[in-house]
Amino acid sequence: MSKPILQVTKMNKSFQVKSKKALFQKPKQVQILNNISFELLEGETLSIVGESGCGKTTLGRCIVRGVSASSGEVIYHAEGGEEVNFLQMNKKETKTYRKDIQMIFQDPYSSLSPRMSVFDIIAEPLIANFKLSRAEIEAKVTEIAEKTGLNAGFLKRFPHAFSGGQRQRIAIARALITQPRLIVCDEAVSALDVSIQAQIINLLKDLQDQYKITYIFISHDLSIVQNISDRVAVMHLGRIVELASSESLFGQPRHPYTEALMSAVPHPDPEVKKERIILEGEVPNPANPPSGCHFHPRCRYRTEKCTQEVPDLRDIGYNHFVACHYAEELQLKGVPTEDAAGM
Repeated sequence: MSKPILQVTKMNKSFQVKSKKALFQKPKQVQILNNISFELLEGETLSIVGESGCGKTTLGRCIVRGVSASSGEVIYHAEGGEEVNFLQMNKKETKTYRKDIQMIFQDPYSSLSPRMSVFDIIAEPLIANFKLSRAEIEAKVTEIAEKTGLNAGFLKRFPHAFSGGQRQRIAIARALITQPRLIVCDEAVSALDVSIQAQIINLLKDLQDQYKITYIFISHDLSIVQNISDRVAVMHLGRIVELASSESLFGQPRHPYTEALMSAVPHPDPEVKKERIILEGEVPNPANPPSGCHFHPRCRYRTEKCTQEVPDLRDIGYNHFVACHYAEELQLKGVPTEDAAGM
């Protein structure tokens, strides 16, 4: 069994939203993350999936301290055996461990400074975190550029000279240059063409094997998620509603929301007919969430209990966690591994 590298416990994040129509009213607190808890094992890939607006990106940014969480704990298990809570550290203390946790952002166009050369972009984390000579920096940048498929001759160029796939390779090189133990990939391939997506996914997997990296992979594309993940967490309106191994979750989902997401995964055989589950109604407003289970207005299995009681995220066996009152009773359809559309 792998040991944990990160433990997130009861993380909450809320933002203040002020109405433009009511200038003299107090700002309203909107809960974006609600009691998020999970454990991340060393060397694994945990994917976070869900609709736009469910809080996936906010969760990733809170973990790396790009955004400050309102409450909760993020316990990082350092290589020396130390356990540190990221959320209780000041900026100076955080810098000690910053090199261990990096992030790859969604948009390869806006995440790279247009005024910096590729060399300077990749070298910046080295300069910020280590005291190295110019020769040592050049050697490390050249090495990691080659590892990520970038020609050494590209290092003097600027981001505008590259395609989306090449820019994302630059972003990956920047994240890897400090030899991190954990990388948060926020929709790292969603802005790329399908063929380029496959190249980047294969690159991430090769780098994981080579450097023993742990990934948190945030995505809305379940075909990619199934291909790269060891475990998957499904988020809905700021909560984790299902968390299980990739095989278990895709083979037999236990939450109606997960089943609806699975029904949208395309089958590689065009003659195979699948039942597409269309969720009725509007996506709930986080500023005014429904009572009880937040998914009940769009759930075809709902009962009176669902409208009144909030289900806890509980283990129904074999480390399969579900937040549904009827998880053991429902027979839901998934996407068997052998039938999935692989990369």
